[in-house]
Amino acid sequence: MFTRVILSVLAILLVAGSFAPPGSAGNNKSGKNAELLGSYDLSSSDSVTVIVELDEPSLSEAKHKGKPQSKGNLKQKRTQVKNDIANAAPNSEINREYDTVFSGFSLEVPQDELSALLKTDGVQAVYPNITYEANEFEPELVDEESFSPAMMDSAPFIGANEVWENLGVTGEGVTVAIIDTGVDYTHPDLKHAFGDYLGYDFVDDNDDPQEGPGQYHGTHVAGTVAANGALQGVAPDASLIGYRVLGPNGGTTQDVVAAIELAVQDEVDIMNLSLGNSLNDADFATSIALDWAMSENVVAVVANGNSGPNNWTVGSPGTSRDAISVGATQIPYNAYNADIFTSNGVEYPSAQVMGHPGEDELLDLNGEELEFVDVGLAGSVDFDDVDVDGKIALIQRGEYPFVEKAENAKAAGAVGAILYNNVEGQQPEIPGMDVPTIMTSQEDGQKLLSELEAGNNTVAFDIGFDQEVPESMADFSSRGPVAPTWMIKPDVSAPGVDIVSTMPADFGYYASLQGTSMAAPHVAGVAALALEANPDWEVQHVKSAIMNTAEPVIDRDGNPYPFNTQGAGSVRPFDAITTETLVTPGSHTFGVFDKENGRQTEREHFEVTNLSDERKRYDIDVTFHDGDEHIKVNTSNNLNVQPGKTQKVNTVVQVNASELEAGYYEATISLTHGDEVIEVPSIVFVMEPDYPRVANLFLGMTGDGNVSAEAYLPGGADYFEFWVYRDGSDAYELVDIPVTAENLSAGYFQFEWDVTDADGKELAPGEYDLYAYAEKSGQEDLVLGGTLSVTEDHIEFLED
Repeated sequence: MFTRVILSVLAILLVAGSFAPPGSAGNNKSGKNAELLGSYDLSSSDSVTVIVELDEPSLSEAKHKGKPQSKGNLKQKRTQVKNDIANAAPNSEINREYDTVFSGFSLEVPQDELSALLKTDGVQAVYPNITYEANEFEPELVDEESFSPAMMDSAPFIGANEVWENLGVTGEGVTVAIIDTGVDYTHPDLKHAFGDYLGYDFVDDNDDPQEGPGQYHGTHVAGTVAANGALQGVAPDASLIGYRVLGPNGGTTQDVVAAIELAVQDEVDIMNLSLGNSLNDADFATSIALDWAMSENVVAVVANGNSGPNNWTVGSPGTSRDAISVGATQIPYNAYNADIFTSNGVEYPSAQVMGHPGEDELLDLNGEELEFVDVGLAGSVDFDDVDVDGKIALIQRGEYPFVEKAENAKAAGAVGAILYNNVEGQQPEIPGMDVPTIMTSQEDGQKLLSELEAGNNTVAFDIGFDQEVPESMADFSSRGPVAPTWMIKPDVSAPGVDIVSTMPADFGYYASLQGTSMAAPHVAGVAALALEANPDWEVQHVKSAIMNTAEPVIDRDGNPYPFNTQGAGSVRPFDAITTETLVTPGSHTFGVFDKENGRQTEREHFEVTNLSDERKRYDIDVTFHDGDEHIKVNTSNNLNVQPGKTQKVNTVVQVNASELEAGYYEATISLTHGDEVIEVPSIVFVMEPDYPRVANLFLGMTGDGNVSAEAYLPGGADYFEFWVYRDGSDAYELVDIPVTAENLSAGYFQFEWDVTDADGKELAPGEYDLYAYAEKSGQEDLVLGGTLSVTEDHIEFLED
């Protein structure tokens, strides 16, 4: 029986530590403490690992900001800070050090020494060492019998094969880093992509990035990028390097940042990170590292998250300002119903379309009364003494792959097949079968054999169109905008549902997975094709080309999905590679217009690059999809750009917010030159439509048995409450509101609760749900942080 592996792909943010109360220690030489992000108990001697960012710029930051910096100087500065920390926090220990795209190091330190760390001169910020895990189900795989190369139909759907065949571009000479759970570089479809240098394993600290025992996620991602064997990825001749950052127990920020650093140092062209967390925050260490990696001309592609379909669900590092964040679509398909008839009174309720070489050949079976012949297991020898020319082959499952059975039937002249199961249960759908094939259950197969014995050896088909399902956004795909930048995310989308790709040998080589983790490597592959075809392109050229030429995704009612759902649309590599115009950036956010301010003006600009060898005159139009009577746009009506040149276009948006309802107002900026049309997504926010008042509630336990908590308030709160509910057998009961606060600023609000009820008594045994409630400007939000289990002698948080 064939079922699909389902990976939520974006990792779950796990917070197991305790949290720091909102207080301050003394000042360092700069006159202020370093910023502390994350959750700690500053009175606990328990150690935590943190990421320390220095105020001395990284090599990349200094280069791109025009500041002097050298590896030696940065090492000297870092050593001085390390020495100062060793004195201030004597029980701390350095783990990993960074200098290329992040300036600092990871540090294991007792929490009660963090205050001294924050006062250390040269320390700019301290980030939590967040844990990432792949959230996965037990796989049921595509075994050898069920495998068909046509299963990977997502690469042909976006047009990758058109690039290979018509442009001769396959990703050759382009190197893609897979930052994941490792890669099975011995896989027959992947071994071509690896050279002598395989990469690095940050989990076990060795130079062998082989997929870990029981893991498969990285191998699946790698196959979508560059498989070249039974399956072909989007860029089948691209080279791969593996960086293993997620082990059986997950991975951490310190290793992800280290892998980004090493990938840049290894001079890869592209990096794919199908990992992340649920926190919508643009300013985490991983996002900083990715932004500077992009500045080093490494295309960073990240999964947008699997927490949809609500807005504001994008998670870091999908929140990165510069990296290409990717949402997930389901590719279109036509669904058909199938009935078969042999004689009156005999029914075959299990009949379904298994696969076919094309819809015309499938529908040609209708209206014909065809002879069917038992060919057993349908091995090639089973057709030696059987005449199936122009007939239907009745085939039993077993011994040979389904595709091979159909190939043998076609070679013998059969016009179709009925394939019945040899065990109970349903058989898989197999795209690309050589002859139209109808599948039935084992029970219905026995009925067909009985009909043959009774002399009823003809069959008629009634195959009818069920529905056309267009390419659509997956419900699970996370949505933007990004807090607190209001950026449109994802940037683009790509197929991410039922994606068949490579798996380690222990899992049978192939499986179908879904998630934005499956969508991201499609875009990494497109980037590889674009860079082979245009080796002089910089990262922003690649990003803009992919975004400018994306195909809008339309729902079943014919309406385009919102920009914060699909980004610029679904990627189309041929158009991206052959485009003659680039508009950078590929999307715009004009920010928030406060309704109380009445008329308000905001300015943006974009650049237009003419890649052709002739002067181009572009007509420019800005169309708001709604609210245009109160939104005025001033920009150039047209633009002349010389060949090979770039010109800047200013855009001024004036909004009379007092006349508009709070909400999102989308606009399309269109540049037209003849038949060439570039559409750029843009968005205006009036007030703060559905901006989350409380985005996350992280929970932990202190050493003395208190619950420590941290609420993430993206825009602050006028009023905040912490609610404790008991899930009893008779009712859902409010036990207490032990924490309240007013006028909180944006960011993290940290507090503790002594695990008692409203009367100060110990909680009775049971399960308790803990919520964060916040209100601002009349909008309220409520988030469940977790469930606390209380017994007579133990308190713990329950697993999700």
